[in-house]
This record gives sequence, C-alpha cells and structure tokens, in this order.
Amino acid sequence: MTAIAQASAGISGMAVYLPPYRVDLEQWSSWTGNDGAKTRAVVGHAFRMAGPDQNVYTLAANAVLRLIDQYDIDPCHIGYLALGTESSIDNAAGAVIVRGLVDQALQAEGKPALARDCEVPEFKHACLGGVYALKGGLRYLACDGHGRQAIVVSSDIAEYARGSSGEPTQGAGAVAMLLEASPRLLEFDLAASGSASDYRGLDFRKPFLRFAGQTPGRHGHLNDLPVFNGKYSTDCYTEATLRALDAMFARRGGARSACLRDCAAVFMHRPYHHMPRNAWALAYLAALARDAAGDPAAAIEWTTYCDAAGVAPEDAARELSASPPASDAGALPPSAYPKATAVLKAFRAGGAYREIVDDKLRLGAAATMELGNLYTAALPAWLAAGLEDAAAHDITLDGRELLVLGYGSGDAAEALPARVVPGWREAARAIRFRDALAGVVDLERAQYESLHDTGMLDGAQMPAPSGLAIDHVGTHDDSAFQDFGIAYYRYCGRP
Repeated sequence: MTAIAQASAGISGMAVYLPPYRVDLEQWSSWTGNDGAKTRAVVGHAFRMAGPDQNVYTLAANAVLRLIDQYDIDPCHIGYLALGTESSIDNAAGAVIVRGLVDQALQAEGKPALARDCEVPEFKHACLGGVYALKGGLRYLACDGHGRQAIVVSSDIAEYARGSSGEPTQGAGAVAMLLEASPRLLEFDLAASGSASDYRGLDFRKPFLRFAGQTPGRHGHLNDLPVFNGKYSTDCYTEATLRALDAMFARRGGARSACLRDCAAVFMHRPYHHMPRNAWALAYLAALARDAAGDPAAAIEWTTYCDAAGVAPEDAARELSASPPASDAGALPPSAYPKATAVLKAFRAGGAYREIVDDKLRLGAAATMELGNLYTAALPAWLAAGLEDAAAHDITLDGRELLVLGYGSGDAAEALPARVVPGWREAARAIRFRDALAGVVDLERAQYESLHDTGMLDGAQMPAPSGLAIDHVGTHDDSAFQDFGIAYYRYCGRP
C-alpha cells in the first residue's frame, strides 16, 4: 500500500480479558446435532461466556487493569477513557462505571486513581462502537490531549437464542488499548481513512421490547438476544465494507487492487471465521473491477475470473458497486451478490487466492477461533492476536502498512490504514494474548444451558474469583432510597 501521508497518534499497548467459561464447538455440535467439522471450519473452535457475577463493565475494567499492569501506566496520565459496547446495561452511565471499577481496584492496591479530569464517553453503534471510540481517542490526543494518554476499551457479551443460526457465534470478552501521540505499536492517519453508513432496518437490532416479561436473575441477568436476519446481515456487512473502502480510496488515490495486495496484513470485524474472508475476497474483486478500465493487468485478472464463472464482467461489477436492495416490512430482499459470489468461487480456485486472502488474514486467525464473536471487541482482539503472533514468529513488519476494517450492523463501516512503527515488537510481546486464553473452564451441556438461559451455573468447577465482579444488585425502590437494578461490585485481586 502507499505510505500514510502524515503520521498521527496510535496504539502503544493492548490487553485482553476473557471470562474463563468456554464452550467447545465440537462438543456443542454433538449436543445440538450439528456437523462438528463444518462448524469448526466455518465458525471457529470455541466461544467464551460471561460468568454469573460478570457483566460488560467488569469485563472492560478487568481488561483496563491488565493494560495498566502490562504497560506500567501511570493512571494519573490518563485523560480519556472510552468504552465501546453494544451490551451496556445502563441507559445513563457507561464508561464512568468502568472508571469507578478501575479506581476501586487501584485504591485497594494503594495506587492512585485515574485522573479526576479524565473524560469518560461511551460509544454505541453495534460492533463498530469500539472503532468509533478509537477514533475519538485519536482525535482527543490530536486536539486537546497534549501530553496525556488515552485508553479505549471494547467490551461485549454476544448472546443468541439456543437453536438459532447465531448460537455457535456467541462470545464474551474485552480488549483495552493504550493510545499515545507517539505510539509504540501502530500509528493511524485518520485523513486517509474511509467511512460509510446507511440505515438497514432489518439487519441486526436490539429493541427494548426483547426484555418485556423477563425476571432478572440474582446478579441482574437478562437475556440480551438480538433480532437478526443472517443472510441479509451478511450482505450488509459486505456492502458497507466495500463502501468504506471506496471512501478511503477517494482520499488516497492510486490503483485499488495494487494497494490491497501491498498491505502486510488485514484485520476485520470477525463475527465468525468465514465472514471476513468472504468480504475481503469480494473487496479485492471489487478493486479489480474498478481498476480494469485503466489497468490492463487488472482487466485481464478480472475477466479471467468472470469467464471461469460464466458471468459477464459488467454484471458482476454492477453488483459490487450497488447497495443491497432495501428490506420491506415483513420481507427480506433477494441475495445482493449472486453473480459476484460465482466469480468469488472462481477466484478461490486460483492460485492468487492464497496470497490475497489466506496470507493477508493469517496473523492471529488461529488464536481468535477460540473466542467466538466479541462484537466491538472482535476486531481489536484479532489485531492483538495478530501483532503478538507476528512478534512471536519474528515477522518483519517495521514500517509496513496494515488495513483495519471495522463494521457495525444497521449499518456503518470504517476503513483505517495503519502503519507498524519501528521497535514495535516489545510492545507486541507485552500484549500476552496467550495468557488471556489460559485458565479455562470447559462447560458441560447442562452447565452451558443453565448459564445461557438463567445466568447461573450449577455444579461447575468455578475458578477462584479474581478481578472485579458483581457482588449483588440493589432492590430498593421507595421514596427514601432507590438502588433498584444498580450493581454493587467487589475486587478480588488482579485478573
């Protein structure tokens, strides 16, 4: 890819927190009558679940505590703490709860709290909230955060109804990122990035009516099951990614397909293993189609795939440049990419697919197949795993450009070019992603179903509590004192 025009602030450190409760997808497949090999190949190997005394705020705070510990951060220097999530359980407060939990733990250890003048915004737009929080942090450092540091934490709990197509794509976890004006891992130039948004009413939603009639569990648990239409949502994901790349290329210029070939690695929102692979492959084909008019090599490659698929190049190109048909009340539109998908199959059969798709998406992919869908945390978790993977295998990335592609249902997308800074390996090794995967409790079927349906665990070999956890939830609702639904927390030592 072409060099970033102007260096900007970026990421200096990352830390991951995962709850210990794990569901093995091969075991899950045997419980549910699904094909285990297919599930593992398409979706992944496992997913994590939040414990009875955990919520989106405890996950986030535990990730922030790990970040502070792993990078020896002075809390007094943090001027911005942002939370990206779509699992917030308070309509008034969000990131300030995370701040309070972190302060509680720091105080228990005799350490200073976060700075009193620290900003605490929460960002919500489905799975893109964490990327918006990241952009907000970068803008803070560029504008009024001179000499300060920022922390952005993405934290989510993905739940789907048992028996639904989304059930194997559940997950829970949080990723915290340290942002600085002179970053030690990655630097971004927001002026070279691309954005896209459009309203998709039936894509993926969480209307409050879903909670009607539910009785909270002991720790305030409510089933947060989304309303979604899987195939339509996949088309929306692809289209939004293509349009964000269009916006990026409008700023950067140059041949699109060459730009995508030149990047060292690509990291995307990752609901399950195959989804980003297909979207990235279609993005490359869309780049070829756009370059074909002025680049003979791109024209030859594009028409070769189209001819092999028996598809007219102009028909496939038209699909890749159009928006998916709008959804109507009570009905979904037809597939948006039938011809382009046929061309994708021909592309997949050729030798270039490995270089463009397999190689670009390889870093950290194996480790993230253990996580499930982390919503806002899925993309930064993959990025953390990938950077640690590259450092462990001594891959040369100094000065190389990466492409970071975020997406949020409903929908919106971001295309962020990032450059790996010299000396990045030390900060990458401090991520300790593999440590975050340790200490698992593999759930049996009855335990999984209980935790999923009620938020409780019966008979599980629960590990000793650590980090921040829910102690109890308030029940008072009278004129003298009210705390109904408000969680009280306890600190149980370093997570």
